Amino acid sequence: MITMIKRSFKLAFLPAVVFLMVIGTGIKAQTLDEARTFTKNEQYDKADALFQQLVKNEPANSVIYFHYGENTLLNYFADTISNSLTVATKEAADIFNKGVAANSAEPLNYVGLAKVAFYNGDNSKAEELRIKANSLLPAYKKVTKIQNPKAYAYALAKIAESYIRFEEVDTSKALPFIRKAVSIDPRNSEMYIIAGDIYILVNDGSKAIKNYNLAQDWDLTSPAANMKIGNIYVKGRNLMAAIPYFEQAIALDQNYAPAYRELGQLYSMAGRYNDSKKYFEKYLELTQGNIPAKIRYVNALFYAKEYDEVIKNVEEIFAIDDSRTYMNRIAGYSAYEESNFELAAQYMDKLFANLSADRLIKKDWIYYARILARKNQDYVKQVIEADNETDDLSKLQARYPTLKSPAKEKTKAEIDALALKLESHKVALVQAEKELSKAFEAYEKAIYFTEEEDINLIYEKGTVQYGAHKYADAAATWSRLLAKGRDSENDFIQVGRAYYQDKQFDKADEIFKQMTAKYPDNLQGYLWMANIASAKDPDVEMGLAKPKFQMLLQKASVDSVKNVVEIYDALRYLGYEALQSKRYDEAKAYYNRIMNLAPVYQTKAHSMLSTLYMTMGDYPKAIEENNRILAIEPGNEAAKSTLQYIVQLQKSAVPKAHLNEIGGLITDSAGDPIPGASVRVKDTAAEAWTNARGEYKFVMPEASEVLVISAKGYKTIEVPVTKKRIYSASLEK
Repeated sequence: MITMIKRSFKLAFLPAVVFLMVIGTGIKAQTLDEARTFTKNEQYDKADALFQQLVKNEPANSVIYFHYGENTLLNYFADTISNSLTVATKEAADIFNKGVAANSAEPLNYVGLAKVAFYNGDNSKAEELRIKANSLLPAYKKVTKIQNPKAYAYALAKIAESYIRFEEVDTSKALPFIRKAVSIDPRNSEMYIIAGDIYILVNDGSKAIKNYNLAQDWDLTSPAANMKIGNIYVKGRNLMAAIPYFEQAIALDQNYAPAYRELGQLYSMAGRYNDSKKYFEKYLELTQGNIPAKIRYVNALFYAKEYDEVIKNVEEIFAIDDSRTYMNRIAGYSAYEESNFELAAQYMDKLFANLSADRLIKKDWIYYARILARKNQDYVKQVIEADNETDDLSKLQARYPTLKSPAKEKTKAEIDALALKLESHKVALVQAEKELSKAFEAYEKAIYFTEEEDINLIYEKGTVQYGAHKYADAAATWSRLLAKGRDSENDFIQVGRAYYQDKQFDKADEIFKQMTAKYPDNLQGYLWMANIASAKDPDVEMGLAKPKFQMLLQKASVDSVKNVVEIYDALRYLGYEALQSKRYDEAKAYYNRIMNLAPVYQTKAHSMLSTLYMTMGDYPKAIEENNRILAIEPGNEAAKSTLQYIVQLQKSAVPKAHLNEIGGLITDSAGDPIPGASVRVKDTAAEAWTNARGEYKFVMPEASEVLVISAKGYKTIEVPVTKKRIYSASLEK
């Protein structure tokens, strides 16, 4: 464990050093130091203003430009949420280039340009600029021969620092420079701070601490080293161990604002929000409430997940300075995290309307896409409600002419109210459609934000499209993953399933053919091809699905325990197909095989046998099967309902069916019956509802043209009336 060490290093030499610095650099150097102090205290706006004044006063002093550019970069890293790396590096590069123009022999501005190139991913250019900077440092054999060893060492240290990028560092290149810098200027605290920063990035805590302590030894008045050590503990989530180091930093310099900010963030992470607020208030006081300091506070609140406070403080910033439109970003993110999607969308719309394209970041498009997707997460529910309202309105309008007063007046009022409600729903749906389109466009912006497409976002976009029942769009989006080599079994299934849901059965079938070719042992591909064939031939008139399910059964039977679900699916369909074709013995054999699969399938097998016997007109055996179900599950409501239905059938047995009597079976996409589904002749009052087994039967009027089949929670479909008397259908949820 690392412990706090009180050092008794003698400072007899310090006054002389300070005296030499003052004599050697004069008042102007002190002014530059003052600007750098503003930077160190995170008062970037004040530093910026002072640097501007300095370069105006001393346009030929290239060192000023370097520190000015560094202030610009540090300002970005202080607020990576609100600021744009593209903009920050461009602004910094402009400043460094002015420094080069002022004095092309000064190495520091080339180091600054190397940092810019490195941050932007141009590694070769960054290395070229480092070599240029190093070449401007004269060769030497002895340190005493160097004309200005402090400046020489500082340039080397900054070259070493230029190898740090986003919490990563190449130590093989950085360490030789920093070691050389320390050997030239071993009493410079900044050298050891940079060395510690390099070691901590490669998780060498002991060497980092050693260098930070050396930094403290050579500048006992500086709080920076304690800050760095405290940050090590914070990164290791040992929050309480970090506190003494931050407190020691404050003891060294009670006006050192960053230490108060760190304690504020630390206590926020620890859930001690009152303490956090106290330190942040002190931080804001020391930084004189400047906007950058306030923004740092807002960032801390965001990372502490205090999203309401983020929004509150952003609004306070806008009240002082509404030109900082980029703050809509963090407010929008926070509103999203609080699930206030309406407010989040408003902030993001302001951001896009007022911020130039080059200042937008990838996260903006990701958040915007997610905000609009979540804002319209009830889109499918709204569509179903609108469909149900349309259906209900049609029924009322069809019944209205047959009514007499006062029922007619009451129905008219219901029609008007429902029509108004439906119109409101339609307006909302149009808006939802627009916003979902914007969401999908935002996903594309994020996917292509860099040269390499974001595979995970392609997947996410497809998931949102599928959830919104945009099945064709989802299939097209997910197909891009297959084309890019992301083609696991699940990837094939999601594409094929989406095409299936969109009723593009041929495309779905092609996807599952590709899947079975690549993964011949995965039964899901064969099952889906069988289900597709069944969907293309719902009345089993063409015999498309039977061979597919027979193949599935053959492959699944290799391991009847592992593949019991697939075997059940195959036997269920084959039994249904045999029943529809009146091959009753064959159907019975399939259902009995289901009975023997596993105890969990026994109730289902008895129910299928019950349907078989009822179709055959053998009601006593149907009763036996339902009684067997009740013996296994005494509370089975479907079996009880079927027994009651059989009793009614036997009481009202009709010797001959009416010529216009129709019937059928209504199921869901998995083939399970849908009780209570409505089968209605369009534009008439002729209607029937399915029983517990999904069956219906009724006499339709002469010249009927279309059947409307619907159920709560399912998509309504229309089926043309032909000469057939059996109309079975499968409904989608």
